[in-house]
Amino acid sequence: MILRKRQRQRPIVNLTPLIDVVFLLLIFFMVSTTFDTQSRIKITLPEIETELPEDTRDRILVQVAADGSISLNNSMELVSSTPTVLKRAMAQIAEGRTDIPVIVKIDRNAPFQAAMTVMDVSGQLGLTEITFPGRKTIKED
Repeated sequence: MILRKRQRQRPIVNLTPLIDVVFLLLIFFMVSTTFDTQSRIKITLPEIETELPEDTRDRILVQVAADGSISLNNSMELVSSTPTVLKRAMAQIAEGRTDIPVIVKIDRNAPFQAAMTVMDVSGQLGLTEITFPGRKTIKED
């Protein structure tokens, strides 16, 4: 009796269904993922060192004191913190331009409502570039 050795066949794995499933999952996650939320006002977060433009015509500097009073462009005269007065004063400085950056310096003890008022008025005027500059902290050795 002659015995032949059987040749073992390697199992064949069909990868086509696996590739189809991975491709469908990729499409599902691409369609259902939200990458960026749209906001009306762009806010630049404070950094350690912030250089402000020297020319006051190219920016609107809003300073909010600890008691909530607001000053525009380093004027000694404080503007009332009501939104209508602030809107009128900022519109006069902006002169209809919407590309002027608004730099908001806020005292750490100032009420949050004052910051919200400045952001709301800026948004109503179409001024969407708002910066909150930070102050460099002193390192103790």
